[in-house]
Amino acid sequence: MTQAPLTEQIAERVERLLVRHAELHRTNALLTQQIEALTQERDSLKSRLQAARARVDALIDKLPTSPGALTALPEPERRP
Repeated sequence: MTQAPLTEQIAERVERLLVRHAELHRTNALLTQQIEALTQERDSLKSRLQAARARVDALIDKLPTSPGALTALPEPERRP
């Protein structure tokens, strides 16, 4: 007679384990999707940063290099 309750307990535990396994499987799938989305976002941000750096470098290259070139710029107007 003790076999029936023990068998039922084991069956209930197995059912709970199967439910938990399914939950973890779904959670893992969601986390994998989030990782993929974040990886794409990171790659996009890296690309944008690289483009911005290239633009800044191009602007720096356009700056005058000689010390006298900066003095040739007009003075800003001063208000009293």
